[in-house]
Amino acid sequence: MSLEFGREICGRLDLAESKEWLVTNGIGGYASGTVAGVLTRRYHGLLMAALEPPLGRTLLLTKLDETAQYGDGDRCYPLHTNRWADGIISPEGYQYLESFALEGTIPVWRFAMADALLEKRVWMQQGANTTYVQYTLRRGTQPLKLKVKAMVNYREDHGSTQADSWRMSIDSVPQGVCVTAYPGAVPLYLCADRGDVSLNHNWYYRFELAVEQYRGLSDKEDHLHAATFTATLNPTEAIAFVASTEKQVDLNGETALKHNCDRQQKLIGLWKSGNALNPAWVNQLVLAADQFIVDRSVPEEPQGKTIIAGYHWFGDWGRDTMISLPGLTLSTGRPEIARSILITFARYVDRGMLPNRFPDRGEAPEYNTVDATLWYFEAVRAYYSQTEDDELLHELFPVLADIINWHCLGTRYQIHLDPADGLLYAGEPGVQLTWMDAKVGDWVVTPRIGKPVEVNALWYNALRTMAKFARQLAKPYQEYEAIAERAHIRFSRFWNQDLGYCYDVLDGPDGDDPSLRPNQIFAVSLPESPLTPAQQKGVVDTCGRVLLTSHGLRSLSPDSPQYQGTYGGNQYQRDGAYHQGTVWGWLLGSFVLAHLRVYQNPQQARQFLTPMANHLSAAGLGTLSEIFDGDPPLNPRGCIAQAWTVAEVLRAWVATEN
Repeated sequence: MSLEFGREICGRLDLAESKEWLVTNGIGGYASGTVAGVLTRRYHGLLMAALEPPLGRTLLLTKLDETAQYGDGDRCYPLHTNRWADGIISPEGYQYLESFALEGTIPVWRFAMADALLEKRVWMQQGANTTYVQYTLRRGTQPLKLKVKAMVNYREDHGSTQADSWRMSIDSVPQGVCVTAYPGAVPLYLCADRGDVSLNHNWYYRFELAVEQYRGLSDKEDHLHAATFTATLNPTEAIAFVASTEKQVDLNGETALKHNCDRQQKLIGLWKSGNALNPAWVNQLVLAADQFIVDRSVPEEPQGKTIIAGYHWFGDWGRDTMISLPGLTLSTGRPEIARSILITFARYVDRGMLPNRFPDRGEAPEYNTVDATLWYFEAVRAYYSQTEDDELLHELFPVLADIINWHCLGTRYQIHLDPADGLLYAGEPGVQLTWMDAKVGDWVVTPRIGKPVEVNALWYNALRTMAKFARQLAKPYQEYEAIAERAHIRFSRFWNQDLGYCYDVLDGPDGDDPSLRPNQIFAVSLPESPLTPAQQKGVVDTCGRVLLTSHGLRSLSPDSPQYQGTYGGNQYQRDGAYHQGTVWGWLLGSFVLAHLRVYQNPQQARQFLTPMANHLSAAGLGTLSEIFDGDPPLNPRGCIAQAWTVAEVLRAWVATEN
């Protein structure tokens, strides 16, 4: 897929700054910004390094402010764009941006100045905190002089810098500079493969970040001008800048670019080997899928892998990882990655629970989810279904058996099997255990204490899966089947005959919750469904009529008094709307699978996915957003790139193909 915009987008700041690009390095670091080049988020930067992979993300190189001299009298063309605290845009370099394109995941800008055309590319080295920025004079009748100001910083990704009297150490190194923010900080090496460099130490104050302002967060920030690079390019010549935490890096931009392109072609090759006829937009999602897969080394698994839940601000979450695993790895022809992730997370199972979050800065994992562990069973099932890897099944079976045992006996947060009906109960005041987990201070927005419908659909699916695994390994299976059968029979309690769909939660503090939410869709989409065919159809039809949008399912019916159709404002306002009507893209995959199960019409089911093709050029370019407003026009919100959205669209597409 070749995604490209001309001046109709590039020449309008409101449009060009609303479209964001992302490149990643496979260890949790990234570079990201806007088509216009203006900073709008605290998360924008050319090197957001993962200093404690896959986390410890730290902004090192914010941006490169370029100015070109070309033509009669060496006319100056500022190619960068900045917004300042007083709202002034200066300079307005986007006006010289003739086009923007995404080649794979590599953003490409083309600036037109008289008869000159200057091309800029950004990419990262896989497995290293290293960013390349390459400028090539594609066209011109005389040399072009390029001056580049390097803006640096040193702060964690969620932070904001007010410089005050902060003085960094800036030292010359061959072909560039070394910037050390303070004693003990990780140095930034910034070099170019040609030209001259001069050292600077000038703070630029109060850049305004428009999106952070919208999100009710600190929206002013300072960045340090640390060095100025100058070079003269003749037509067809290029200059490569390299920003890295490593002292020794390859300054050959062409070689580094070829490695990056070859790797992307290999990923597409793995996918196309079984999916040659899929459209270009689906192929693009395969590259997007790779951006979430990162290294997580643990003592027992030094080559371990995990999944970043979303960019820009999420780390690796147990729930998101297990939901995303089939789509990101199995659907894309990379089962070895799935195997590594399953082994890595098995090391962290504690009291029958998978960690929901690996906190930043090396803190202990957090065990505060009821569904991540149950999604683990489905991830293992999907992996085994594709690979028939008996060796891994033997290795993981004791872990899975221990999980079932803990859930039957009871573990944290009152998670336990209710002997009265064989259903799973979870929750206590002050905690949020399901995927609807928004919490502001002491306010749990959707506590869902009791027996949530999707948790019990997952529980039933896990029990049936476990019985099959036990049979495969010639182990006792009867107990798993007996528990599953009880859960199957009593799952009928969820069906609300009067409303024609499922209760969202049973046996809560206020009784049974009849709120129309999308969680019941999993009782149809999972391989083992506890609902009758008629009930399955009722769930799909109701969700389709009330909750379905072009980009996913609403998290609450618009008819509910608690419904909120717009997501925005400060954290209290945003989290209050997060699961109260906001559309979630990842739910689209399960809806498509449920629709396919009920109606057995692959062509019609696939039609629900096609709006995502257009969304690839709307917000996070070449990838899919986390959430959308519940009300039209369904504006994208939240993370510009979300693992489970990409994963579930891919998985559903493959399912409709097969």
